[in-house]
Amino acid sequence: MKVSIVGGGPAGLYFAILLKKARPDSVITAFERNRPDDTFGFGVVFSDETLDTFEGWDPESYKRITDEFAYWDDIEIHFKDTAHRVGGNGFCGCSRTTLLRILQDRAIELGVEICYQTEVDPDTDFSDSDLVVLSDGVNSRFREHFAEHFRPNVDLRPNKFAWMGSTKPLDAFTFCFEETEWGIFIAHAYQYEEGRSTWIFETDDETFERAGLGALNEEESAEFCRKIFGKYLDGHPLLINRSMWRNFPMIRNERWVKDNMVLLGDAKATAHYSIGSGTKLAMEDAIALFEAIEAKPDVPSALKLFESGRREGVEIIQHAADVSLVWFEHLDRFWDYDPIQFAFGLMTRSKAITYDNLRLRAPEFVDRADRMFAEKVRLKGFDVDVDNPATPAFQPFRLRDMELQNRIVMSPMCMYSAKDGVPGDFHLVHYGARAMGGAGLIFTEMTCVAPDARITHGCTGLWNDEQEAAWKRIVDFVQANSNSKLCMQLGHAGRKGASKLMWEGMDRPLDNAEDGWPVLSASPIPYYPESQVPREVTREDMDRIVEAFVAAVERTERLGFDMLELHCAHGYLLASFLSPLTNQRTDEYGGPIENRLKFPLEVFRRMREAWPKHKPMSVRISATDWAEGGLPGEDAVAVAQAFAAEGVDLVDVSTGQTVNWSAPVYGRMFQTPFSDQIRNEADVATMCVGNITTADQANTILVAGRADLVAIGRPHLVDPFFTARAAAWYGEPYLTVQPQYEPGYDQLARNSVRDRQNLEELRIKARPKSRQSSREAPRPKTSFIAAAE
Repeated sequence: MKVSIVGGGPAGLYFAILLKKARPDSVITAFERNRPDDTFGFGVVFSDETLDTFEGWDPESYKRITDEFAYWDDIEIHFKDTAHRVGGNGFCGCSRTTLLRILQDRAIELGVEICYQTEVDPDTDFSDSDLVVLSDGVNSRFREHFAEHFRPNVDLRPNKFAWMGSTKPLDAFTFCFEETEWGIFIAHAYQYEEGRSTWIFETDDETFERAGLGALNEEESAEFCRKIFGKYLDGHPLLINRSMWRNFPMIRNERWVKDNMVLLGDAKATAHYSIGSGTKLAMEDAIALFEAIEAKPDVPSALKLFESGRREGVEIIQHAADVSLVWFEHLDRFWDYDPIQFAFGLMTRSKAITYDNLRLRAPEFVDRADRMFAEKVRLKGFDVDVDNPATPAFQPFRLRDMELQNRIVMSPMCMYSAKDGVPGDFHLVHYGARAMGGAGLIFTEMTCVAPDARITHGCTGLWNDEQEAAWKRIVDFVQANSNSKLCMQLGHAGRKGASKLMWEGMDRPLDNAEDGWPVLSASPIPYYPESQVPREVTREDMDRIVEAFVAAVERTERLGFDMLELHCAHGYLLASFLSPLTNQRTDEYGGPIENRLKFPLEVFRRMREAWPKHKPMSVRISATDWAEGGLPGEDAVAVAQAFAAEGVDLVDVSTGQTVNWSAPVYGRMFQTPFSDQIRNEADVATMCVGNITTADQANTILVAGRADLVAIGRPHLVDPFFTARAAAWYGEPYLTVQPQYEPGYDQLARNSVRDRQNLEELRIKARPKSRQSSREAPRPKTSFIAAAE
């Protein structure tokens, strides 16, 4: 093969090393516009796991890297005159210049030609090259030249940062947070070689402007930062190397491949420095590209495999980086937190580290976090043990006069199994079993307030005596056989009504229109093109709908439910008023968010008046529509504040399902950041939901202050005793009242002690070994490309 590489950074050089080692007869040339030792920044950071990867793919360069690195195991967090040290992390730092020199020497040793101080124009003729690797960095000229094909998206983040260095030695990855007269400044610092450390300074745009940093040169900026962080520098200077203040670019490309050209490294995708994965991502890209070349007989097939097989891995890292950087962009949300809670939130910000994982790394730190959480519970009036506290998910919680024994909730989930709105034996078993399973709070599915308010023929209702009697049977069973509290969720389907059952085609219109009913919405916009066009709600309709909700509330109270929720999410009727995508009215109920809120608030206000004052109410909202032009986060906060002003006790934070073309960004706990924002900006209790699958994740969310209750959906569908199993796992007592089940729980609790111990031992063994420990055998190769076909 003849290979041309544009850019002499880690991505291009590492790919050249792997390919030349495997195919010595390849002709590989790298073109680098700078000199060999020109580099931006000071150090790079790798985890133990990443170093193990390098050892598997090229032991020679791995050995040189680890011969010249600075190793640390701890993360140290300085916040408001407190310091918190968290061990068990395993990182090493290396000078960027050193890393480049190692990769340059290794590539040249293998026969790769590197042409320094050589400009390569995007119109350069590479017609004699079999493969052209475009690894020319964040500001890739090739990517921009072919932008119409690659379709890059460059998201310049609002915070400003400057990358500097120091001679200050550090024995931990260090975060420093300082409040100044202008605002908050952050330092991300780590040692990368003896006598040298990297210091990345960060602040929000408003603080940057107030401090006048835009008018300072590099030397003046360094002096400014030295004064703020002087107590951490201990008299050591700050060093500069193109240390200008800038905005971090989050780069994504719709396409990675054009003909025989392929984007690699930062030219293709960036990851925010707060997770320290930029160079790791670039070098793993190189491994994946090499794997693809080796796996396929020709370059086009290989590049297709690289793009399809590598994209998910890159997007996972970028998603973690996105979540991490947002935490730093919104420090004001957490600034008044207890220092332990602040540190816990920092450690778990990207979702890569969770409560259980952190306990393995730093058990004493998590013990302090547990005590901190228990102390907050005690301040709410609960007599809880703060010296030997319960696990956070099993701490009590109160909404008005309703007290929950734990914070695990069975999320509202439509079962589509009622007949004429009447819940049957299925529902009795469904709700009864999960209540006996120990969840602190059980939500019903969306129960409709009128026949034409249903989503499907299978939806439950609460508009007649037969339905009320059927619900009474369920309520009586739950209250007699469990300690779970019950919340009735009431809603109106709006334009999503007269649809098929979920498993027949979710939100799709009935095949036979005669089997349906007329539907309503804020504006006459169908959900799908083939869906029924809804009639725009009139004032007369509003009056009728309000009375239907009030009548259902009165039935709910007669039934003895503990709590009531109004469904204003997922594109249903009241949600259609809130979103600008579905509300295009020109009257007093359309336009700005204050107008779009009027009818949902009117419904809630009348429900609150009809519902006993000592019982709580919640509202479910879609905090984002996941669609351009939809409800933004700022409006979601305003929506939450408006409902709170009307007496809501809890905001059930969901997202999306407003329009059929929404594009959610899925992942573990993917909706939790919206709960975090609403809880900490609107100052209202929240419940989070969305791909939360373990009690470990629930503990993580609660301790970090991202929600007050955690709703678990799909796991409850297959495991009614989800909460009981979690209680046994953490050594908590049985949470319900059935003596018939106590022997089984006792056995589960005994087995869980052993099972948890065994799992923790396996996890410890599976963790990458410290560079400070000996190696008996080379590490196996880790693949970074998924199977394509």
